[in-house]
Amino acid sequence: MSLFLPPRRLAALVLALAALNGFGLPALAAPPRIEAPEPLDELLRRHLQLDAPRDEAEREALRNRLSQEGSQLLATEGYFDARIELAGESLEHLVLRVAPGARATIHENRIQIDGPLPEARRQALQQGWTLQPGQPFRQADWTQAKERLLLALLEKGFPGARIAHSKADVDADSGRVALEVTVHSGPLYRFGELRIDGLERYRPELVARYSARIKPGRPYEEDALHDLQNRLEGTPYFNSVLVRLATEAAVPAADAAAGDDLVAPVAVQLRERQPYQVGLGGGISSNTGARVEASYRSADLFRQAWQFHSGIRLEQLKQTAYADIFLPPAADQSNYAFGVLVERSDIQNLELETQSVGITRSRRQGSIDLGLNLGYLEEKQTPQHMDSERTRALTLNATWTWQPFRGQFDRSEGHSSQVQIGGSIKPVSTQNFIRLYGRHQHTLAVGRDNTLSLRAEGGLILAPSSDGIPQNFLFRAGGTQSVRGYSYQSLGVRETGGAVLGGRYLTTLSAEFTHWISGGPWGVAAFVDHGDAGDDRRTFKLKTGYGLGARWRSPAGPLGIDLAYGQATGNWHLHFALALPF
Repeated sequence: MSLFLPPRRLAALVLALAALNGFGLPALAAPPRIEAPEPLDELLRRHLQLDAPRDEAEREALRNRLSQEGSQLLATEGYFDARIELAGESLEHLVLRVAPGARATIHENRIQIDGPLPEARRQALQQGWTLQPGQPFRQADWTQAKERLLLALLEKGFPGARIAHSKADVDADSGRVALEVTVHSGPLYRFGELRIDGLERYRPELVARYSARIKPGRPYEEDALHDLQNRLEGTPYFNSVLVRLATEAAVPAADAAAGDDLVAPVAVQLRERQPYQVGLGGGISSNTGARVEASYRSADLFRQAWQFHSGIRLEQLKQTAYADIFLPPAADQSNYAFGVLVERSDIQNLELETQSVGITRSRRQGSIDLGLNLGYLEEKQTPQHMDSERTRALTLNATWTWQPFRGQFDRSEGHSSQVQIGGSIKPVSTQNFIRLYGRHQHTLAVGRDNTLSLRAEGGLILAPSSDGIPQNFLFRAGGTQSVRGYSYQSLGVRETGGAVLGGRYLTTLSAEFTHWISGGPWGVAAFVDHGDAGDDRRTFKLKTGYGLGARWRSPAGPLGIDLAYGQATGNWHLHFALALPF
């Protein structure tokens, strides 16, 4: 028997089925449509499960469920007298109509804090309560306000604090809500001794150097524990760090004046890291060409927990060897470092041979790094087709760096600034001079997927002339992170032999607009740079460069490549930097 019907019989069958559908079969039911004021309609649509009932029994069950769940949901937004109706003549045309009624407002706050708090702090916590009379009631705001109150106690002095009672007393008829909260602070905790576990190579005194904010007898602060953990994690000594207040080991304070205070030790759980590290790497940049480098690091030089960093970096235009020693923090949390550096470079027809030694003291206060450096430098400079000159300087330099960015690699918004002042005098230098330098960068979001970066840089050397001042302290400009569109350090004092020397004056300005494609890690940038370095203010004139670039927010930090046009020279330059460890 054939499985295929003739065309006429097939058409007749289709018509018959259509007739049955039109006259005998019910239409498919549809989920109800929501009619409610904004933004409540979106709230209901997002949280309610809108099923399509197949018969009247399911419709009645749906009506009861939506009425109950909808009322509960609207109550979280302060609507306690809402009317919810599931209407419609047929199952396929149902409408959930919502009349929310008047929104309840906060009428009264009754905040009680029990425990051994100073009265001033108790009043400050009560006055800091975020929900005020007349404010619309929302369950989310109510929950958040209680959490903030409790957190203020937990973070400072009272890690055993708890909410003993809370109630939102709703008068639906008047639309008023009275809030009641009772918090038991528990006893005041004070820091005890450090209990350190996991040390094998290092001594406990090393950990104590990083715990300036944790002193026995001082009231507990959670932020002090976080600070100690972050500082220890930032050292090369440990693979893992866990810092907590051991409340289970708390004992009454020995000081009678402390009353019922408890003293709890600070437990520090550590796992040490291998102290030695050898690194190899390579890369290429438009500034100094291809490079290879090797480094050796030790976190425990002479078994004193001194950090030793050394390495050799060979670039096409510059070769560097260095060795630095970093000491653990001192009692006042200052950091001391000693270093020696030997460097040779041949950039813009200027050969430099430099040897320097120095000692640095640095300290971080909030988002500001303060640095003081005493260094001695000897330099031999040989411009092309000119005689060599030797210079030296024993300098004292101070640096202030302000960098309140969100994170190490987050540059979507924020700013950073640096100011330097230093100098030297004869006879410990071949020239008397004072060196001033400043740099500021500001990055701000423009819309959702765009950023605007602005940078300004300036330098000034107070001296009769640049003669006798080492090139390391003079200024040149051009290249990546300076004025794009010009070769690296090509802007400066150009000698008759073709060499470019540093000058006493520096100015660079930059503006860059970046669009991040669909908010992802890839972006395109347009930029314009202005800048120059020189030794004569009368002939000092800013050079302009502009172009386009590509950006990538890599896991290791932002990377970019730029194609820039130097207006003063009429040349195009490619600017980039890439580093590869191996």
